[in-house]
Amino acid sequence: MINEFLPDDLPNDPLPLLAQWLQYARDHAQQPNPDAMTLATVDASGHPNARIVLCKQFNVNNGYVTFFTNYHSTKGNELLKHPYAATVMHWDSLHRQVRLQGQVVKSPAAESDAYFNIRAVISQLGAWGSQQSQPLQSRAQLASQVDAVTKRFANSSVPRPPHWGGYRLWITHLELWVEGPGRVHDRAWWTRAIIPTDEFNFANGVWQAIRLNP
Repeated sequence: MINEFLPDDLPNDPLPLLAQWLQYARDHAQQPNPDAMTLATVDASGHPNARIVLCKQFNVNNGYVTFFTNYHSTKGNELLKHPYAATVMHWDSLHRQVRLQGQVVKSPAAESDAYFNIRAVISQLGAWGSQQSQPLQSRAQLASQVDAVTKRFANSSVPRPPHWGGYRLWITHLELWVEGPGRVHDRAWWTRAIIPTDEFNFANGVWQAIRLNP
């Protein structure tokens, strides 16, 4: 499967192919951190920010990816004001890359609860103890914050903080890229419209596909 180019006849729906790529990356021992993706957002002035997050779910039927973070973080504040983002997943050992763009909404609370409940306890405590993106006087201050919440929940399970949860990026633009010899890569680009049906979901339009020069 490595180095296979895209089909001559591009699929009408790219999501099943993306699902195959993602599963292959997860199964391939030589590819570290297959779920890592660069998430790009913009601030109120239009200045971009990028950081690595983990793709924790890919809903192939509806066409969204899910990541989790602190809603009060820089990315959370930027998504609140401008709920659109782009991501890149680059699997260098597999010679493949995926680019996604789309509208971002918060995940339903039950979905965020379910994921938070399977996290390691130390990670659950970290979500409470870290005021993500806020100024910090020292590493000792952070340790003190985490120690305080560790004592707070010493005799109980750790609930999900109200300021922490998931986001769904509903894909409207998708690019699949395969490395080629002499940098003559294989690229294809799909786009579709989406229409909101409620605060968490969208009705999806028909994909349009085009091949691109590398």
